[in-house]
Amino acid sequence: MDGTLVDTEPYWIRAEHELVAAHGGHWSHEKALQLVGKPLLASAEVLRGAGVDLPAADIVDRLLERVTSEVRMRVPWQPGARELLASLADAGVPCALVTMSYTVLAEEVVSRGPDGAFATLVTGDQVTRGKPDPEPYLVAAERLGVDPRRCVAIEDSPTGIASALAAGARTLGVEAVVAVPYLAGLSRASSLTQVDVGTMARIASGEVLDLTARREDVA
Repeated sequence: MDGTLVDTEPYWIRAEHELVAAHGGHWSHEKALQLVGKPLLASAEVLRGAGVDLPAADIVDRLLERVTSEVRMRVPWQPGARELLASLADAGVPCALVTMSYTVLAEEVVSRGPDGAFATLVTGDQVTRGKPDPEPYLVAAERLGVDPRRCVAIEDSPTGIASALAAGARTLGVEAVVAVPYLAGLSRASSLTQVDVGTMARIASGEVLDLTARREDVA
């Protein structure tokens, strides 16, 4: 969700900066990027190490409250995200939202997206082991009633990509705030505007696509 469908990473980074500063600690953009895609409790422990004198669960609550309040004012959809979700729903493709954000934030985002986009939500507060462990994607496939090897996962972070690949899903990496690695079997795109139902079908069939090349590079 964060980074892939909605450009909320700046919200998270701003919330982290504010919280660390309020406790007299030091935070940097580089440190914030290291938390992208990680479970919230793991991120909270890093923030504790940066000087936030609160229990990890309280840190998560503070961050969620701040980011959720911003989402309620404006959902920063990534280019092509709403269109892709709507076209998948129209085509009858069952989708699951798999995010390390908690249910309270995920529901806010989904409620402001296309109707019927998701059959289920798997959130960070619903799993025992978060990304990069495969559990979140395995849970999603189980809820959808499908083999994870027949699924296509779309991710933006190395942590999320590792989780999806470990679950056996065909995976598409779309770069947002951190670089998408070059990995065997990983499809790549620069933006969701390059992705449609046909693209997803090709990846599901086993093709590995690299859509990051500019048109003049492949002419």
